[in-house]
Amino acid sequence: MTDAAHMPGTMPNAYQPGKGNLSKADQDLVARRQRALGPAYRLFYETPVHLVRGEGVWLYDKGGRAYLDTYNNVASVGHCHPHVVAAMARQAGVLASHTRYLHEGVLAYAERLLGHFPAELSHVMFTCTGSEANDLAFRIARAHTGGTGFIVTENAYHGVTYAIAGMSPSLGSGVDLGEHVRVVPAPRTGGETGAEFAAGVLTAIRDMQRHGIKPAALIVDTVFSSDGVFADPAGFLAPAVAAIRAAGGLFIADEVQPGFGRTGAAMWGFQRHNVLPDMVSLGKPMGNGYPVAGLVMQPRVIEVFGAKARYFNTFGGNAVAAATAMAVLEVIEGEGLQANCAKVGAAFAEGLRGLAKGHAALGELRAVGLFLGQDIVDGEARPDAARAGWIVNRLREEGVLISATGPKGHVLKIRPPMVFSVENVAFFLDRLERVLKAG
Repeated sequence: MTDAAHMPGTMPNAYQPGKGNLSKADQDLVARRQRALGPAYRLFYETPVHLVRGEGVWLYDKGGRAYLDTYNNVASVGHCHPHVVAAMARQAGVLASHTRYLHEGVLAYAERLLGHFPAELSHVMFTCTGSEANDLAFRIARAHTGGTGFIVTENAYHGVTYAIAGMSPSLGSGVDLGEHVRVVPAPRTGGETGAEFAAGVLTAIRDMQRHGIKPAALIVDTVFSSDGVFADPAGFLAPAVAAIRAAGGLFIADEVQPGFGRTGAAMWGFQRHNVLPDMVSLGKPMGNGYPVAGLVMQPRVIEVFGAKARYFNTFGGNAVAAATAMAVLEVIEGEGLQANCAKVGAAFAEGLRGLAKGHAALGELRAVGLFLGQDIVDGEARPDAARAGWIVNRLREEGVLISATGPKGHVLKIRPPMVFSVENVAFFLDRLERVLKAG
């Protein structure tokens, strides 16, 4: 799910506000924020950005300066897309109610969304956030399997509810993992990726069984974004999925970040691996910033849960959420954004590899569509989190917003709105080269 780079403990030097040249007005705003919101919130960048509006791939501060957004997958079809805004406002002016009343709009969206999934995934339940979707998947998996054990990767992020925060190691050492959660090494690039990842899952399963814990599920973000972006080779997830199912557990594909066409090759990240999940969680990009999320599943997995428990979410899947999400889907389909991700993503990857020939700080690049992970390394080709943080902050000064991720905090995480263009790529590469030359 959400990038964990702004979480405490992951990247200690990149997001410490107050070091830069803030205006007196913004210093006062930071102080007000700290008084009103408390100590658990974090701001991006050494010098925080005071944003007031967005349009397409650009965000604007109060002085009118434009920043190229190469980070916010939430605005999947671009900030304030007029078709989405109009649909949201139109429905809000008519009815904003929940799913316990009949409403054609909610069902029309559910049916259209499910049309983008394999036929076996034919139920959808709506929530407000990806955290809620994963929490619901957690409950359903336990009810279906009778198990309590969950397997996640070593720097995974899946959400902020109590149960799901306990399955999100990227939140740092201040958030304890769940008692029955087992962590496995993230996949790595190379031909043995599938076998190695499956071996880690098998080790976790055996450890659970040795301690009398029945496995419930393996849950992964299908591009392993918080682990540093690992998408290739396509198909490497299949052995691990087979392993968890052989142990009686389920496979949950967290598509909050890679879903809705971002990979270019497919609508959903799991499709690149030729696997069929038992459940698929969706989140932020679904509503282009409006709080709507969901859990898509095979009907058999909810039989026990559905027979024993009611599920209701006051705002999840309400009429406004459905209208907004429908508009997002219409834009993705109508503007060919999946194809755009493939085309522009390929140009982006080519440009970064070309830039790396002249700059040793650019290490390995892992990319699929408009989801790229660029390693930042030192002179010995070792992960360099301090330099990555420096680059993030210097790019902010050059008018480009980006973040870093990975267990060592050294991976530039690039996932712009899906309306990104080759011209936007050129702008980014120009600014990155300026920063690299300056450093």
